[in-house]
Amino acid sequence: MRSAVFLPLFNELADPRVAVRLAADAEEAGWDGVFVWDHVIWRAPVEEVADPWVTLAAMATVTSRIRLGPMVTPLARRRPVKVARETATLDQLSGGRLTLGVGLGSDRFGNEWAKTAEELDDRKRAGMLDESLDVLRAAWSGEVVHHHGRHYTVDGVRFLPRPVQRPGVPVWAAGFPGNRAPLRRAARLDGFFPVNLTRPDQLAQVSAALRELRGDNPAPFDIAVEIPAGADPGPWAAAGATWWLAEIEPGTPADAVRGLVRDGPAR
Repeated sequence: MRSAVFLPLFNELADPRVAVRLAADAEEAGWDGVFVWDHVIWRAPVEEVADPWVTLAAMATVTSRIRLGPMVTPLARRRPVKVARETATLDQLSGGRLTLGVGLGSDRFGNEWAKTAEELDDRKRAGMLDESLDVLRAAWSGEVVHHHGRHYTVDGVRFLPRPVQRPGVPVWAAGFPGNRAPLRRAARLDGFFPVNLTRPDQLAQVSAALRELRGDNPAPFDIAVEIPAGADPGPWAAAGATWWLAEIEPGTPADAVRGLVRDGPAR
């Protein structure tokens, strides 16, 4: 089971220099990854928010081993052709260490969708998410992309250079475990990031459902869980998790995060 620091890029952690130093500290302390939140707005008392892609690019330049990525990017808020370029570039810059977390996103924590006139209907965002994934897979192939969908058009564009990782960047889908649609989506991808789990027995049910959905698919598959820093990840590993992400509350002071990071992961 691998470990990651899960950074909300808010307030003191919105300073990219602080976040980048934390990534370097995490690698030195033995963590396996650093994942960052992707938001444009958050509820009070958060006032400052950093861009995840710029921050991740800077992290890639000061690390050489840990995996990096947004956890999660709501693709319905982003143009898939832009994400195709960003992900390929970041994967090149990091030497093939990018993991892309994707999800529907939510308006519950700061009204960031309503305040920026984004799509609010969950079904429509789900369609945009799935179509965006089709565009990304085609773009990462290095072949000319001809996509004419309900939401997006890519007419004869070739996206080079390709990501270092083949056939493309690993994609983990996020979702609430009680909803079958995110599980079906994740089963077609490279991993699942269940939201709001509180007990390992809940994860065991998720793991069983994913095994059923994936059938005899032999490809590697990850299940990542967010657990409180300092908690024992062992029961979660027994329930099927392959990654655990150390929970850090939004607005946590940088010094407290720095102490958690330098203490290293629980083993």
